[in-house]
Amino acid sequence: MVRIQPLAHGAILAIIVGWVLYIGKNVLIPVAFGAVVVYIIVGLAQAMSRVPYLGHRLPKGVRYLLSVLAIAYALTAAVHLVMANKDNAMALAPQYQESLLVAIQRFAVFLRIETEPTWTSLRQDLLPQINVQRLLGSMAASASSVVVGLVVVFLYAVFLLLELRSFPDKVANLSTDPRRVARIVDIIHDINRRVGSYLALKTFLSIFLGAISWAIMAFFGLEFAAFLAVLIAFLNFVPYVGSFLGVFFPVAMAIVQFNEPNTVFWVLVTLTLAQFLIGNFLDPYVMGNSLNLSPFAILASLAVWSELWGIPGAFLAVPITAILTIFLSEFHGTRPIAVLLSKDGRP
Repeated sequence: MVRIQPLAHGAILAIIVGWVLYIGKNVLIPVAFGAVVVYIIVGLAQAMSRVPYLGHRLPKGVRYLLSVLAIAYALTAAVHLVMANKDNAMALAPQYQESLLVAIQRFAVFLRIETEPTWTSLRQDLLPQINVQRLLGSMAASASSVVVGLVVVFLYAVFLLLELRSFPDKVANLSTDPRRVARIVDIIHDINRRVGSYLALKTFLSIFLGAISWAIMAFFGLEFAAFLAVLIAFLNFVPYVGSFLGVFFPVAMAIVQFNEPNTVFWVLVTLTLAQFLIGNFLDPYVMGNSLNLSPFAILASLAVWSELWGIPGAFLAVPITAILTIFLSEFHGTRPIAVLLSKDGRP
């Protein structure tokens, strides 16, 4: 009974925490993304200090300011890209709908279906509500809401940066016991080092993957190549599922744009090859050495956080799980859980 009681208390606490995370997701998600942006800004500022000849001469405040301006410029460019492609996508929607119907009819011929599909028959038999224009409209509306969310996240990040100046003093005053304060400082440093390293390397790999994907799509003349490249870069932060979606969306675009199956095939092959090479040779290095999380833990955390916070939870699953693992490893009762979540048994 004595051993079961802590497990029961832990299960109840986990249920309460999960309920709070789910109910408060509208408030907690922007804060979490703001913290991620702060990690990226701090990492960029530290990288500037290592620039030969110039980096060590730049004051710390200037490096932080340049990092904030770089992130702000990137967000502004992403917003401009979304808004610039919104009207163009709506104008081309009828054309894409006709191209999609031709592709479906060609596929029906390949399968030797006697009755040639039409939009009327497809609506009645398979796709009751299909409408490419309506779909693109809803996607554009979602993109607009994402733009508003990005502004809120950036505001949180700015205020969190201002908090960094007084954060060491706050930590020092958490306890009168110097050993306890030192332990808290060590935990925070470990979190900052591992999560910051992961986000920095993952950001670099995502930009690299987006650039390669853009080059491939531009080579084949795929429309909205720049927008899709940015989308691929963001999706690379989502483990496993992001790689699939990073190929699915451009290939779907190629299907409705091109009338040649060979072009669609080569778009599929080249983008899959890029995802495979980066995902199987570079990404494992980032995840394995920066965070020391097992693949199963990453997959399980992806499922859990996606259920709690939806799509934003998928983006935040890996950093949150890494922070949770570090905290669990610091306590005797929860250390076995951290060991199971780690890749090599050393959390």
